[in-house]
Order: sequence, then structure tokens, then C-alpha cells
Amino acid sequence: MVVYYFLALVACWIGIKSLMGGFRFAAYVRRETARPLPDFQPFVSVIAPSRGLEPGLAENLRPLLEQDYPRYEVLFVFDRAGDPAVRLVSHGFSQIARTIIAGPATDSGQKVHNLRVAAAEVDPKSEVLVFVDTDARPAKDWLRKLVAPLADETLGASSGYRWFIPEKGGIASRLRGVWNASIASALGTDTAKNFCWGGSTAIRRTTFEQLNVSDRWRGTVSDDFTMTSVLKEANLPIHFTPNCLVASVGDCGWRELFEFTTRQIKITRVYASHLWLPLLLGSALFVLAFFGGLILIGVYPRSPAAYILTLIIFTLGAAKSFIRFRAVSTVLRTSRRDLLAHVLLWPFASMLYLYNCIVAGFSRRIEWRGITYELKSPSEAVIISRKS
Repeated sequence: MVVYYFLALVACWIGIKSLMGGFRFAAYVRRETARPLPDFQPFVSVIAPSRGLEPGLAENLRPLLEQDYPRYEVLFVFDRAGDPAVRLVSHGFSQIARTIIAGPATDSGQKVHNLRVAAAEVDPKSEVLVFVDTDARPAKDWLRKLVAPLADETLGASSGYRWFIPEKGGIASRLRGVWNASIASALGTDTAKNFCWGGSTAIRRTTFEQLNVSDRWRGTVSDDFTMTSVLKEANLPIHFTPNCLVASVGDCGWRELFEFTTRQIKITRVYASHLWLPLLLGSALFVLAFFGGLILIGVYPRSPAAYILTLIIFTLGAAKSFIRFRAVSTVLRTSRRDLLAHVLLWPFASMLYLYNCIVAGFSRRIEWRGITYELKSPSEAVIISRKS
């Protein structure tokens, strides 16, 4: 009992600090979305690596070609000409789009290989490189808002982040969104703690080339973790642009949920190992404190302290989820059902994080877009198998 009360009190303290972080995140979003955009609109090359057809692909790619931006090109990059998505982007798309066949990767992840090939083929007049994932569905002004902060030449990069929006719903789809949301609110004012998300990042071409990002990508699987490391080594700040929170619309089943979340934590363990242990310990603490409290209530129903501590822990997490959701709702269209999921499912997201961390502690093998990799180190990824 004493051990539980100690753990519960620690969880409450961390929950209070986390809630304060939620308030800071909401304030940052309000401040940044109200700020006038700098008049900075150079020629931009948007690079979209892709592999295979996926639900909603056409709906995700079309906004890239309809941006409210004066001068830009879009490079769709595939590993093979026979990819079924090549036909989709080759017919009926505007003249600003080009299709590039990068060939199969041999010494890095396929996505990273595609990015490296495309970065070498951008238009000579391009001043900014923008990287986007094909499961993201950006708004019409996304490009303008993502590039504008780079008017400040002291910035290393400007980045948004994903926000999962279920299409039909389902517990697994909503839990994926709750799991992912906690990462979004880690971004904000502190540029030293911000990171690049490969699905929505802009960087000046001169910065990209001076820091040899393409060479640093060689042998890696994670484009965004690697770029983040390169920028931090150069002491260049990363600006989080809440206007560029990007909707990732779609559903998932339980298998896809576990595969996606575990893959993210395995990548985190390899490329940002200093984050893995705190995440493991933090999620374990909340799982023990909250679900342990529920068990304690069942065993000792007349224990008021267990009721109070469990309620406080849940309320703190629910309050932060509510504040974060309302802040994001000023940028993206969300629904009340999603809000309910974020408020109620956060303890299960903590349990999922614990599962992810435990699995990541024993395996570095991931499957991504039909390719299986063994992550040997941050600079070495071995391709185990490849599906056509």
C-alpha cells in the first residue's frame, strides 16, 4: 500500500507538470496562429516519397498541386516504375509535378534513398526544400505557412506535425490518434527541444547543402531524426509551425495500430536512445499508478485514498488532453467524438506506450511499406526482405 501511494503521488506530481506543459502548448498555438506571416515566398521544391497505393492517396496528393503559393514544383519519388501509384500521379496532375524513379535502396531506408535522389534533381532555382508524406492531407495554405518562418535566416528548419483524424471511427483508430497527440504537445517555444517531422518540414536549400544532410542520410532509415540531429549539432533552431499541423485522415485496425506505434518507438530507441528509457519509466509509472489504483479499489473498496489518487491522476491526464485538443481544433477540423476519445482513452495510450517500449527493448527489426529492416545503428540499416 505504501509503495502504491508513493508511486501515485509521484504520478500526480508529474501529471501536474504535464498539465502545465499543456497550457504552454495551447498558449504557443494561439500566439503563433495569430502572428502575421512574413512575406517570404521563394521558389520551393516539394518532395513527396511514395510507395504503393494506400486509402485516400489521391485525396492526399491533390492538395499538394493546389497550394496557394506562387512558384513551386512537386517531385513524386518512387523506387520502381511499376509502382501502382505512378499511374495515379502521371495522369491528370498539373504541370508543376514531376515523377522520379529512384530505384531500390541498398544502403539506407527506401524513403531516405528516395529523398536523397530527389534532392539532387530539384529545379536549379529552388531556394527551399519541403518534405511531405503521402499520408498527410495538407490545407491549401500549408506550403505558404510552412515556408514563411524561414524568412529568419537563423532558423534551421520549419516543421509541422501530424494529427490523426479517424474517417469512420473505431477504438483502434481513435487510440492511434490519442497515442500520437501526446508527441505533438511536446513541441512549442523551446526550439532546442523541437524536432523535424518528415511529413511536413521545410529547410533552406543552402542550409541543406552546407550541412551535407543528404550524405548524413546515407545508411539511415529515419529522415526526420537524422535531420534533427544534424541541425542540433549545428546549433540551428527548429521552429514548430502549428499552422502546419497536418491531418492524416483514415482508420486502422488493431494490428496496424500495434505495428505503427511499436515501429515508431523502435526507431526512437535507435535514433534518440536518450528518450526511450524516460518514456519506458514514465509510461510504467502511470500504468502502475492508474490501473494499480483501479485494482486497489476493487480489492479494498473502502480505501478513500485510492479513489482520490486514481481520480486525480485521471483528471490531470484528461484535462491536458482536453486543452491540447481544443488548441489543435483552432487549426484543424475535429469532432466532438474525437474529443471524447482523447479525454477518455489517454490511460490506454500510456499502456500502449509501455508495451511499445518493452518490445523496442528486445528488437530493432521493423517493417515499413513492405520492406523489413534491421536497425543496426543510427547510421546503418540492413534490408532483410522486400515485398513488391
